[in-house]
This record gives sequence, structure tokens and C-alpha cells, in this order.
Amino acid sequence: MDSSPRQPTSFEEPGTSPRVRVLRLLDATIFYGLIGLLAFAPLPYGSVEPWPQAVFQCAVFMLGFLWCIHAILNRSWDVPDLRLFFPLIALAVLATLQSLSWSQSDIAGVRVVQALSADPFESWIFAMRLLALTLAGVIAARFTRNSLRLTILVSAIIFIAIASAAFGIVRLTMQHADGFVLPSLLMGGGFAQFINKNHFAFIIEPAMGLLAAMTLLRTDSGYRKLFYVSAIILLWAGLVMSRSRGGVLAVTAEMVAVALIFIYSRKSRGTVEKSWTRRARSVAITVITVTAILLVITTTMIWLGGDQLSTGVQTATTEITTDASDTHEGARRRDIWHATMLMARAHPIAGAGLGGYWAEIPVYHDASGVLSPQQAHNDYLELLASGGLIAAAIFVWFVFALVQQCRKALQTFTGFQRVIAFGSIIGIFGVALHSLIEFGLHITANAFAFVILLAVLSLKSLNQRPLAQEHRSAAFN
Repeated sequence: MDSSPRQPTSFEEPGTSPRVRVLRLLDATIFYGLIGLLAFAPLPYGSVEPWPQAVFQCAVFMLGFLWCIHAILNRSWDVPDLRLFFPLIALAVLATLQSLSWSQSDIAGVRVVQALSADPFESWIFAMRLLALTLAGVIAARFTRNSLRLTILVSAIIFIAIASAAFGIVRLTMQHADGFVLPSLLMGGGFAQFINKNHFAFIIEPAMGLLAAMTLLRTDSGYRKLFYVSAIILLWAGLVMSRSRGGVLAVTAEMVAVALIFIYSRKSRGTVEKSWTRRARSVAITVITVTAILLVITTTMIWLGGDQLSTGVQTATTEITTDASDTHEGARRRDIWHATMLMARAHPIAGAGLGGYWAEIPVYHDASGVLSPQQAHNDYLELLASGGLIAAAIFVWFVFALVQQCRKALQTFTGFQRVIAFGSIIGIFGVALHSLIEFGLHITANAFAFVILLAVLSLKSLNQRPLAQEHRSAAFN
């Protein structure tokens, strides 16, 4: 029998008290539990069904409970900057108020409950889902306390996007019947693990923003740039094959934006010359770069997408034209947007209920009734119709806070953290642009990735020591 003394584990370093060891264990459990949840959310169709949504919310609230224990033992909450999360909390409060029953009456012996929302139960579900997402973002901002953990967090988002794109390409080439791995993945419908092909694009856009920033703006990446470029090519190939017009447009805008930032950063590091030749050369470089990006994007779209993507682009014009068909289904975006505006005018103050859009829109949707919109295909219009001027004011508050937080992050962050902040801003820009014509943030996995980008911008300035030494740090906040 070996009588040699047992070597202490990483949580049992000499001289540490049981309280410190428990704190370290809780700290690691909360952070890596969040990473596991980030990897789980996209698997079952992006967590659109009730059971994965329930699992997600319960898991987030359990991590929040562990944070409470951690704070009690640590005698400090050490809350991060919450300016981006306060508007989300306010929106959840509005949804909760909309779900409450303000009065009730009996009609033909049936009790009728009256509330601000057209569907009080869905408004309540919306509030719970939004609070869970907000708590997940706050936890990410609180427990991402060094550059190693920031790398893990960013790598998780990129890995999820790469795995989804690879699965989508495999499914596109190998599926010959309904039910490829997942039973609801129908032949010719959706892309990757998503039922709707446009929802796949929303998981790609944050990763593309991060990868583009690390490729062009990170100066110490070395050979890792080969991996970044390879990942960008794979994600772009998957996006084109998915035939998501909005996704292609959003990622194209992301690439142009990051190229302009790269040119500006290179110019700001050089000597400032006021001659017209210097200015002309800068303008020429910018124009050539943007033109080259658009040329490469167009070429790959034609090569990979072929006639299917071209047909999708051609039919995009029909989405905004008047429906003159005999069936008059009213399924085009123009018809849905018009009905949504009528709904917003009918409920100007508090809206028809966050989450209750589907229940109220048939009143204003002038169509045959064969198809009834479930979403507005424009998150901004749907927010206005569902939450009224109150929700619009909250959205303006969020935009103002986002601009402030972006400026603060770019001014205070350095090194790798600043590059990731740039990538997060680019990713948020892509998602915001795509949300003009789609509803991808209704999907839990996509909304989770978006909230993680907000958390990255809300971080404190992190320790910029080499990543190989981060695991040796015993300090935590």
C-alpha cells in the first residue's frame, strides 16, 4: 500500500481554506456550466420546443442560485456593468404587466379574463425567457474574469457555428428522406439543425464577426490566422448553401465593416500626412478593398449557390410587391408589415402583448385566412406592435446604452480583449441588420449567442498575461 502523502489538487493548494476551495469550485462550475449550456442550446432545433426551453431556463436559474451561494461565501456580488441589461429587464417587466389580469367578466357563464396582452400566457412565457437570457448574460460578464476564459467563451460561439455549418453541408448532401438525425428535419426544409434556414444564419453572424476581427485586427495571432480564415470559408460556404438571402446580406455588411475598420486602424497607426496624395491613396485602398470583398462574395455565391440562390434573390422583389393572386394568402412581407403597422396603431401605448403577436394579428391581416402570420418578419415592427410606445422607448434606451458601452469598451480594453470587442460589435451589427427582415432572435440559441456578445462588451478590463499562465491564477473577484 502506497503510504506517500497525497498531492493536493488544483482546488486544494497548500495554505488555502475550505471556504476558498469551495469558492473556486463554485466559480468554475458556474462558468463551465454556462459554456455547456451554450453548447446545448443549438442542438434540439435551436431550442424552439417547450422542453429544451424549459431545460435552458431551469439551468440558467440554477446557475444563478449557485452565484447567490458564491456571493454569500465571497461576501461580494462584484456585479459587472449592467447598462446593457437594464433595458432587457425593463422589457421583461413590461411583458409581466401585460400578462396580468386587470379585470374579468362572465359572458354566457364563461369567465373572461381581460389583460393588456392578447395572449397573457405567452407574455408571461416571454418574460421568463427574457429574464433567463438576461441572467445568462450577466453571469457570463461576471465570471469571465481573465483572458483564458474569454478565449473559451469566444471559442464556444465559433465552434458551435462551425459544427452547425458542417452538419448543414453534410445534411444537404446526404439527406434523402425526412428525419436526418433529428425527426423533424424534413427533406428540403431548413438547414443544419434548424427548421428555418434563416435561423441558421443568425448563429453564423456572431461567429463571423469574431473571426473577421481576429483575422484582420489581431497582431499576435501568427499561424492561428490560417484557422480563422479556414473557419470563415466554411461558415460562408454553409451560409451560401443555406440560401438565406438576409444572412448573406448581413454577413456581407459585416465583412465590409470589418475591412473598413482594419484600413482605419492601419492608417491611424502610421504617420499622419495631410498631402492630397496620401488622402487619395487611402480612399483608393478603401475602394479597392471593398470592391474585392464584394467580388469574392459574389463569385462564391454564384459558385456555391448556383441557380437556387439566384432564384431566391430574384423572388425577393415579390416579397415587397402587392399580392394580386387569386388566393390572396397575404403571406408576403409587405402584407405582413402592413398588418403589423395597423396593429401598432390600434395599440399605441402598451401594445398588444409581447409574445401575443400571433393572437392579435389576424384581426388586421387582410387575407383569405389560409395562412396566419406567427411573426412580423421584422423584429423592430413586431416590438412596436407588441409593446407599443413603451417598448419603443425601452429599445431607444437600449440603443443609447449600447453605443455608450461600445465607446467605453473600445477606449478601455486593450490587446486581445479589444479585438474581441470589435468582433462583438460587428456581430451585433450583422444580427441587427438581419432582424429587419427576419425573426431569428426568437430562437433561444440565437438569442443566447447575441446576449453573450453583449456580455463581452460589459466585461471589466481583463488581465492580459499570456494565456498559458492564466490557469495558475488563484485570484477571483
